[in-house]
Amino acid sequence: MSANIELPPPPLPPSPSPLSAQATADAEFTAPLPDSPLRTCPNCGAPAHGPYCYACGQSEKGMIRHLSEVMSDLADIVFNVDSRIFRSLWDLYFRPGYLTTEYVAGRRARYVTPFRLFFFLSIIAFFSMQMALPEIKPDELKFAVQDDIEAAATAEEVTKAVAATVAELHVALEVPALSAKARTRLEEKIERARKRGVDRLAELESAAKMPASEPGATPAKKRAATINLFGGQPWDAQSNPVHITWLSDGLNARLNHTLAHMQENLDNVNKDPGRLLAGFFSVLPQTLFVLMPLFAVLLKVFYLFKRRLYMEHLLVALHSHAFIFMSVLVILGLGLLGDLAGARVWLSQPLGWLTAMAWIWLFLYLFLMQKRVYRQGWTMTFIKYGMIGISYSVILSFALAFAGLISLAVT
Repeated sequence: MSANIELPPPPLPPSPSPLSAQATADAEFTAPLPDSPLRTCPNCGAPAHGPYCYACGQSEKGMIRHLSEVMSDLADIVFNVDSRIFRSLWDLYFRPGYLTTEYVAGRRARYVTPFRLFFFLSIIAFFSMQMALPEIKPDELKFAVQDDIEAAATAEEVTKAVAATVAELHVALEVPALSAKARTRLEEKIERARKRGVDRLAELESAAKMPASEPGATPAKKRAATINLFGGQPWDAQSNPVHITWLSDGLNARLNHTLAHMQENLDNVNKDPGRLLAGFFSVLPQTLFVLMPLFAVLLKVFYLFKRRLYMEHLLVALHSHAFIFMSVLVILGLGLLGDLAGARVWLSQPLGWLTAMAWIWLFLYLFLMQKRVYRQGWTMTFIKYGMIGISYSVILSFALAFAGLISLAVT
């Protein structure tokens, strides 16, 4: 006979108080969850889920917020410099071709992207080069330019130019404690200035005797440099302008106006050489940026049978130019330390050795990088390295000459 044992019922959970239940209900209505349909995209009206709208892609963040947040996002977009930059710079400078092979192998998250690395180093390198350039004075520039005496167009201008030059030299002669050697040089310069004045007057007299193309024409100023056309005749806006038959009159006028501006810059190069250099450096980054795809084309041609994609060659070009910019920064830094060392031989001499090693490493690195990435024999790599270097040097020379012409036109 079994006994029936009745167990007591389990205790009921404590019922929430009316006050806490009401607070929970109010919280559910007053503070909706982020994925609640109550939040909609202000652009298209779709329900908002996360920081971006799934329908139109608009970000939840707008420009109407604190300036510090906006500037932080802008710096992150442009540079995105974090702890990866130190690993990337170390491997870029000391391990030839390592970054490229890692990126091709798919191990990309631990390094800065190639284009961002190139962009970051190029900005710093060009800024450093402009800061490192010494202030160039007109009398220190060794161009074949003429002074005011040789640029004078009339006899009156020649007389004034000679008088001004001689007066300046006489002021220098009055400096106390002037050495005999310096005094002799100044006296020789005075004689040369007077002789140049006589020669310029003779040139103007001979030019006046020649039949002029127009009545009342005056001898043209002797220019520092001239723009020669394909026929070998100097360009002139009035007597010998450029006229291309398949261009409209407006475009031909625009072209001649640009040539006139370039001629004016050439005439003023001895007065303000820093302006020309500043214009050259202003167009140099764009020039090198355009050259990178051409360098990748060279790699594609010389390694055609490697069956690599063009983007792989472009990756090599990006890392190569980034390394060149980093080498420029290293050399400039060593040069600055050498200037600070001054006459301290124990410090300046090792810095000179390091600078020479940096230059050697620049060319050796590119060779080792080419060997590591494309995996060919030493002899074939050396031959292709030389041929690519010569071809790219020719292209770079034309590009720099073009950059110089552009700087004359835009400055």
